Amino acid sequence: MNLPPHIELLRQMIAIPSRSREEDGTAALLYGFLDDAGARPERLRNNVMAITPDFDPSRPTLLLNSHHDTVRPAASYTRDPYSPVIEDGDRLFGLGSNDAGGSVVALLATFLAMRGTATGINLILAITAEEEVGGENGMRAFLPWLHEKGISPDMAIVGEPTGMLPAVAERGLVVLDCLTTGVTGHAARGEGVNAIYRAMTDIERIRSFAPPSVSEVLGPIGINVTQIEAGWQHNAIPDKCKWVTDIRTTDAYTNEQTVEMVRALMSPHTTVTPRSTRVRASVIPATHPLVRSASSICGEPFVSPTTSDMSFMHDIPSLKIGPGQSSRSHSADEYILISEIEDAVEKYRLIIESLQTLNPSKL
Repeated sequence: MNLPPHIELLRQMIAIPSRSREEDGTAALLYGFLDDAGARPERLRNNVMAITPDFDPSRPTLLLNSHHDTVRPAASYTRDPYSPVIEDGDRLFGLGSNDAGGSVVALLATFLAMRGTATGINLILAITAEEEVGGENGMRAFLPWLHEKGISPDMAIVGEPTGMLPAVAERGLVVLDCLTTGVTGHAARGEGVNAIYRAMTDIERIRSFAPPSVSEVLGPIGINVTQIEAGWQHNAIPDKCKWVTDIRTTDAYTNEQTVEMVRALMSPHTTVTPRSTRVRASVIPATHPLVRSASSICGEPFVSPTTSDMSFMHDIPSLKIGPGQSSRSHSADEYILISEIEDAVEKYRLIIESLQTLNPSKL
């Protein structure tokens, strides 16, 4: 079968294991492909970047981003996850084909086709690593590196499988490790202060907590206690109760404000420690030119239930859109349709063309 170069590139990507933090092979492949195309790529660790040759800081800059790392293959695979088999002339199987290899090659093909023609807008292609684990060497390293070069994107397209519908928002995430203390004693004599009971009081406060501000797009903050651990034997009153709270944050509050609201609910016997506050909610206004363009070309915007590297683009209006379906991600026998990729290339082109006459003051 005679395949377009970007589809053949995806087949080669699938054949190279590229689990998060182990993406050296696909990074080298992508760098080589862009280099052979004359795109003068740059590489930071396993992140690969190319910039339009006539970059002009006075023009709007659009970041085209997707990720080339994958999760581990599901145990229920019935085929080799690293064998890029095409069936029925259109269905390409393989780990990472849908999430997010299809987006990678569609954005790459779009960039190569338009890098010399998108004269009214700067394009940056960034194929990043460690997205699946939110790692420190992926987008978290790439954006500071870009800023060191004096480049600050005005907006971003983040390639993830959305069926090429524009996702205008996604929730952030804060995980809290909570520790409630008590006083140990013998259960038979009713001694001590039970840390579990103290924790139950604080957990009930969280369960009934409703912050006053609600996001217009994302709705209320979601808070759930998801893990609890206490005690070491049946006849001892536990003096420690460890529990975990999962918070899906919104743009109504910063992650730091959300943590402080939860802390204020707790009794003096409970400490609250966030694992991280980096994964923030992302909302791009419906009036943004990127949303208007994508909506007119691709269809009705929606709120994504999944997170992506948009959560690290804290000051960059970002739109998540890409070929494939989210339901195929992280599943056994993952696949993408070649026709979905080709449709994405065309729609990405149309979106970018619609932005070429954009006045920077409108951003």
